[in-house]
Amino acid sequence: MAASMQRILLCVLGLFLVNYVQCAQNTNEDDALDYLDTHNSTAEVVYYDATVASWNFNTNMTDYNSDIMIQESIKASEFELDARHDVEVYNWTEFTYDTQRQLEKIYSVGSSALEGDELLRYNEVLSEMETIYSTATVCEPEDSETCYPLDPDLTAIMANSRDYNELTWAWEGWRQSTGADSDMKDLYEEFVVLANKAAELNSQPDMGAYWRSWYEVDDLKSDVMALWEDLRPMYEQLHAFVRGRLGQYYGREYVNPKGAIPAHLLGNMWAQQWNNILDLTTPYPDKPTIDVTDEMIAQNYTVDRMFQVSEEFFTSLGLIPSPPEFWEESMFTKPTDGRDVVCHASAWDFYNRKDFRVKMCTVVNMEDLLTIHHEMGHIQYFLQYKHQPVIYRGGANPGFHEAVGDVLALSVCTPEHLYEIGLLDEVSTDEETDINFLMSMALEKIAFLPFGLLMDLWRWEVFDGTITKDNYNERWWQLRTEYQGVVPPVPRSDFDGDFDPGSKYHIPANTPYIRYFVSFVIQFQFHKALCDKAGNTRALHRCDIYRSTEAGKALSDMLALGESLPWPDAMEALTGSRDMDVAPLVEYFQPLTDWLKDINEKEGNEVGWDPHWRPPSDEWTAPYCKENDGKEDCAQICTDLGYDYMCSCNMGYVLGEDMKSCIDVDECMVNEGRGPCEGMCSNTDGGFHCSCPDGEILMADGVTCFGEGDTSDDENLAETFLDHYNTRAQHVYYDQVSREWDYNTDVANEEKQDLMLEQSLVTSAFELEAQENASRFDRDDFTFDNNRQLEKLLYIGKSALEDEEELERYNELQAEMETIYSTAKVCEEVGGQSVCYPLEPDLTDLMASSRDYDRLVWAWKGWRDETGPYMKDSYEEFIGLSNKAAEANDQPDMGAYWRSWYEVDNLEADVMELWNEIQPLYWELHAYVRRKLSGQYGEDYVSPDGAIPAHLLGNMWAQSWGNILDIVTPYPDKPTIDVTDALQEQGYNATAIFKLTDDFFVDLGMIKVPESFWTDSMLEKPDDRDVVCHASAWDFYNGKDFRVKQCTEPTMDHLITAHHEMGHIQYFLQYKDQPVVYRDGANPGFHEAVGDVMALSVQTPEHLYKIGLLDVLDENDYETDINFLMSMALEKVAFLPFGLIIDLWRWRVFSEDYTPEEYNQKWWDLRMEYQGIVEPIGRHGDDFDPGAKYHVPANVPYIRYFVSHVIQFQFHKALCEAAKVVPGKQLHRCDIDGSHDAGQLLSDMLMKGSSQPWPEAMLAVANTTEMDAGPLFEYFEPLYEWLKEENSKYDVTPGWDKSWRPLGYSDFSTASVTTPGIILTMVLLICTLIMNRN
Repeated sequence: MAASMQRILLCVLGLFLVNYVQCAQNTNEDDALDYLDTHNSTAEVVYYDATVASWNFNTNMTDYNSDIMIQESIKASEFELDARHDVEVYNWTEFTYDTQRQLEKIYSVGSSALEGDELLRYNEVLSEMETIYSTATVCEPEDSETCYPLDPDLTAIMANSRDYNELTWAWEGWRQSTGADSDMKDLYEEFVVLANKAAELNSQPDMGAYWRSWYEVDDLKSDVMALWEDLRPMYEQLHAFVRGRLGQYYGREYVNPKGAIPAHLLGNMWAQQWNNILDLTTPYPDKPTIDVTDEMIAQNYTVDRMFQVSEEFFTSLGLIPSPPEFWEESMFTKPTDGRDVVCHASAWDFYNRKDFRVKMCTVVNMEDLLTIHHEMGHIQYFLQYKHQPVIYRGGANPGFHEAVGDVLALSVCTPEHLYEIGLLDEVSTDEETDINFLMSMALEKIAFLPFGLLMDLWRWEVFDGTITKDNYNERWWQLRTEYQGVVPPVPRSDFDGDFDPGSKYHIPANTPYIRYFVSFVIQFQFHKALCDKAGNTRALHRCDIYRSTEAGKALSDMLALGESLPWPDAMEALTGSRDMDVAPLVEYFQPLTDWLKDINEKEGNEVGWDPHWRPPSDEWTAPYCKENDGKEDCAQICTDLGYDYMCSCNMGYVLGEDMKSCIDVDECMVNEGRGPCEGMCSNTDGGFHCSCPDGEILMADGVTCFGEGDTSDDENLAETFLDHYNTRAQHVYYDQVSREWDYNTDVANEEKQDLMLEQSLVTSAFELEAQENASRFDRDDFTFDNNRQLEKLLYIGKSALEDEEELERYNELQAEMETIYSTAKVCEEVGGQSVCYPLEPDLTDLMASSRDYDRLVWAWKGWRDETGPYMKDSYEEFIGLSNKAAEANDQPDMGAYWRSWYEVDNLEADVMELWNEIQPLYWELHAYVRRKLSGQYGEDYVSPDGAIPAHLLGNMWAQSWGNILDIVTPYPDKPTIDVTDALQEQGYNATAIFKLTDDFFVDLGMIKVPESFWTDSMLEKPDDRDVVCHASAWDFYNGKDFRVKQCTEPTMDHLITAHHEMGHIQYFLQYKDQPVVYRDGANPGFHEAVGDVMALSVQTPEHLYKIGLLDVLDENDYETDINFLMSMALEKVAFLPFGLIIDLWRWRVFSEDYTPEEYNQKWWDLRMEYQGIVEPIGRHGDDFDPGAKYHVPANVPYIRYFVSHVIQFQFHKALCEAAKVVPGKQLHRCDIDGSHDAGQLLSDMLMKGSSQPWPEAMLAVANTTEMDAGPLFEYFEPLYEWLKEENSKYDVTPGWDKSWRPLGYSDFSTASVTTPGIILTMVLLICTLIMNRN
């Protein structure tokens, strides 16, 4: 019996499973179509009930109506979830397209994927947030009983008031009421969690991704960003003009001519559209503007009449009239019976194919007339697709729905149409009236674009976790300032609970917003297409399609599709194009754009804005992050917001509840105690450590175990390793660079030096481990990219020193030498007291400006005496350790290791070949400068045919000679290009110089530096500590922290250096998304060239005149041109042999061709041979003059600068050609400022980092794979010919007598050899006398 029952049960179970499998694989399309019919009928009922409940709440916000709305919403969600389960039984891969599309749309259910308490809470949170928004009021400061809602009161104040303080009160009060004084911020955090859970249940990583999926494109964000980049220049021109007019009205104190615009002055609570300040910004005030509000009031327009006017426009096109239910059930005005309502205008589809309504608190004015057309556009869309299945009753994409009413409003607001319907007395066609009209449209349309974009840029980052509750507000204002160029009038802070995004309806109502940005683009595409259908012959901005049934038919055909087809099909049906395109929008506004460019240039309205400027307010405070070593009262990291501060924590910690302390994260708690480790996990303070079982080793990803001695040809494993390496490397290098930064900006602080050295050991161990793991792969059949990444990990420099004591000593030696250099001072007795001078700025200024031969000798000798001898022994030891590291990297010595970075067979031969090509130009320059200096100082000090004393060339190292331009100017009566005086007279400081530099890059369409650059960089020398003043750019390897360290002075030399360093920063920004091993220049010279190539444009007279640093520009004067080229040659040509010899010397030191006893002599031999300079006084064997140059004790390879000084001219020529500089313009007068084509060409190369060998990068820019001195020669050709002629005229022969020495020179080299013998003789003599005496 039991066995029989068991068989029966198994049989029943089997039948059930067979039936289930058959159902799950239902391929019968007829069954699916029957289901869809049933679903559609039921959906109409369910959605009608839900929409009625929602309407009742929105038009009467009571708790009862809220509860009913939530209940009906849950019923609708349950219906959608049930429907999702229903369609899961179909295998629709072979169904027709339409059936597939309907089933797929039913399967995607949004928030309805939530169930039970989570779904209930989701709806409750939305209802609570919407209630906060819709019931918020702002009360009088002294009368809490007199309070104003948003509509119409606060909206009217923002539109009409011109009182700065009243606007501030309304603006701040609304944000206080909806944000800090409410629970909305906490609710929103809760909402984000629930929304993301719903997205995950819809197979999307977060709700932002779910929203973007509605557009059925691969990468919506990239698409809209590309559209914005095309539109940004137009917006920036409008912004500059409006800012100028607001500055005239409110004063420059409140509206800075270079700053962002205070957000409360633009006529709208959110500064999203600016048409309400047309009275302040009308281009031609004596000409009419197109605001017919007064005429509407004069004609006794009512709200009903406004809707009837809109209705008549639609029906004139042959479109569907609104049904009786629309006029009977809509809410056109705000009720006067005391009900709270949601005034935000909206259109409603009740899903029964006859009930369509608008909810709006309408006021009789032109703005609301246009809003009515927008909402009636939604109604028309509802009417057109009402025959479609419920699942298709939506816009082709969300932006289509928003565009339909707006495209008709483009006709309605034309002067022609307003005249036609009796709201204008006449139509003026003159250009000035036309510009006024376009300005009124631009204040609505163009002004909106960045706001329409950033709303969802912010939300997408919130949903994906980039933004957290702790920085909701901070990031909101970063985006608003970056994209809109607006700034809050008073401080806003996450610490104070501010939640300014919540002051905009679409945030608490959870209405996606990118649809509006899309709409503002495609409505102009629709407009152009409909105008063509209507036979329009006027300019696009004057087209009115009123009464064109042809246009109406074309529009109707598209609307009737609903979302039954992907939007490109709908777009194509109307416009003939499948893409979103800004061209029609640009065409519409082209006359205004041209006018704006002209007026901004004429009035000096600067395009762009300083994001750091803040308007005056008693609430703004001084920067916070000053105390406690820059931490204020934060435990770890303090970020200065300019008006507040924010605490954050290092990786491995989370911020405590007090928002200041940092709590360690125990990463090992998950995964059964293994955390992220494959083997064993041990928690550490701020991190974790993985270990492996015996016989296995830990890979460089820090988590994976690999069998000892194993090798693998598994490329998938290699890619996994590289991914883990990249993640961990960013953390390790961030820590390393942070420690180095701390030390370099406080170089005498031994604690910081120790911390840097400790971290250096950690970094080296990491690199050694990575090398070990990378060596485990058999890479013969790997792709080029994987092979290249692994190859780069095998060569790790000093980190290859496996003996920890040797590695520690290597780091100590380098730190000691750098400290000697950075803290050195030259002292003298002045008035009985010792006065000491550091290199920056004192000795540097003295070498640049003094013309006192002996004073220059004193400074020159003093610097070398205070640096070199103290580090020579350390350097000798350092060389030995460096070579040992090189050998561990399979190179014979460190010089060979450095040269291997260039991936050529013989770098030394290549650079020597370049030098031989350049040498004639240098020799002519040298001969000319020598003659001038001989005339200045006399032939005893500067021989007419000898080498030049090294201290007379305006620079501590005679590496560039620009500071002696006053002595060697070819035509002293003509202007020279040194704008130092102008910089100082105009009050430039370090920040202003770097802002100017950043603007240059941005104007090329390149990447703007992040906000943290300005807060974290060291742009000036601190007064309270020793620092390494040598200018440098820093990449912190986290993709967002990039800094410059420079002791900037307002001089032209430092202006050029700023461009050099910002070139490095731009390179960092461009390749920040590459794997860490590729975050470098194509070769080291490329990195040095990027900023310098920008400076070649910046230094042109044309550019300096353009930015106001030159008063006069004479483009055709030959003598002025030669003066300019001389100033450039003193910087560029003079440098070349110095850029060569530093590493020629070091390569020979590393290869042990030079002994320590010969270091100094060989140094001066090379400087004599290649530079033609001589030490002013003798130097002996104990001296170590190479150590007087930063790059030697800091161990920075130098041949990169020689390479850079060649290839920057190749880049310059290529960029000038890309910028289409006027044909015939000489290369040295080319300025690429503002050329996006040149910027794009350069960006394309920079973003590749070192992912390709440098010849490929060179080919992409300069159309050659070789380094070539030809463009350099072309640049200086006029000067070269002039120099040859000038030297010939004065019978000066290029080259120099190597045996000549200046007056005052003593041959200490001989003394240094004989002195030990003399001392030994004296000692022996004294000993003999003592012994004899005893």
